[in-house]
Amino acid sequence: MTPLALTAFTATSAIGRGLAATLDTLLAERTGLAPCSFETVALDTCVGEVPGVDAQALPAALGEFECRNNRLAWLALAQDGFAEAVQHSAARHGSDRIGIFLGTSTSGILETELAYRERDPASGALPQDFRYRGAHNTFSLGAFARRALRLTGPAVVISSACSSSAKVFASAQRAIEAQVIDAALVGGVDSLCLTTLYGFHSLQLVSRLPCRPFDVARDGISIGEAAAFALLERPATSLDADAVLLLGTGESSDAYHMSSPPPDGRGARAAMLLALSSAALGAPDIDYINFHGTGTANNDEAEGCAVAGVLGREIPGSSTKGATGHTLGAAGALEAVICALALQNGLMPAGVNTTQVDPRLPVRYLRENRRAPLKRVISNSFGFGGSNCSLIFGRAG
Repeated sequence: MTPLALTAFTATSAIGRGLAATLDTLLAERTGLAPCSFETVALDTCVGEVPGVDAQALPAALGEFECRNNRLAWLALAQDGFAEAVQHSAARHGSDRIGIFLGTSTSGILETELAYRERDPASGALPQDFRYRGAHNTFSLGAFARRALRLTGPAVVISSACSSSAKVFASAQRAIEAQVIDAALVGGVDSLCLTTLYGFHSLQLVSRLPCRPFDVARDGISIGEAAAFALLERPATSLDADAVLLLGTGESSDAYHMSSPPPDGRGARAAMLLALSSAALGAPDIDYINFHGTGTANNDEAEGCAVAGVLGREIPGSSTKGATGHTLGAAGALEAVICALALQNGLMPAGVNTTQVDPRLPVRYLRENRRAPLKRVISNSFGFGGSNCSLIFGRAG
């Protein structure tokens, strides 16, 4: 594939609002996970909550999209000069030539959960001011971003569980290559809600402590929330050495089980091999692995097996979910931004919370930050139902 430039990017999560705060937390090897005090949730677990989301009201012109998910998106769009970068791109290419490709898993379902508390006791009808289309509807995020940024190009929202906002990079790349569009807003947003917290708890996948990916005592995930975006464009003739490029994408669907990966990691392996092939790279060309690394026994074991089979056991890597929590439909985009920061700052971030790496996992897992020049990194995102995506990013210089 022809590389694309990430000409702007931003992220907000439990480890910080914006690039500077995110990088500072990674450098300090801190976690953003804390005991859950979200809404009415009564679970003994830790979450990655972004403070102040509910205090961030949307502009009146965007009132039909009012929900926690879109408020979180609004916070991220307004930082790091990102909205301005999108507008400059639209001025160059035309607003109809900027595509929107975003990922989410539950969108604004919290609004529906809250509305159910207020339903009519006799008829069961939801409150008249409930806005399914602007909030709960999966496409709400795409419609919101389109309106907020005054874009008129094609828009799509992908909901494939935890691979959602990684797959958007591949979809956008294909649209640009086909000349349907000239640039793309890509990213993902997922916010805390009762459905995911109680749902993952019912599957016995939620850890009581902050999650410990690849740890010998790992016992589940910590759910987080995040909004992360990038602007993909064809690279300029001359690129700054710090420019970050999307070099390769790989997608697979193994459909092994609704909530568990195949033990041999064959779906993950296929995605990584396709990403390497599309980038015309081999395993020795990769300097760092951003593991999917959820902190569950089965997922980490399957990923370790897949990585060893494709990349070998010597390439260092870590899961940043110990810091951010598993942000589900936003995880792919959030970790893409973290990879971009890693490339620009020569940083292999620590897998915080992990104290003893499981010796049965054939990976080189980093428990402390490592500073070294990075040329290319791979980021893995694997979702329920066997929806897998691997992305390769590189530094221009």
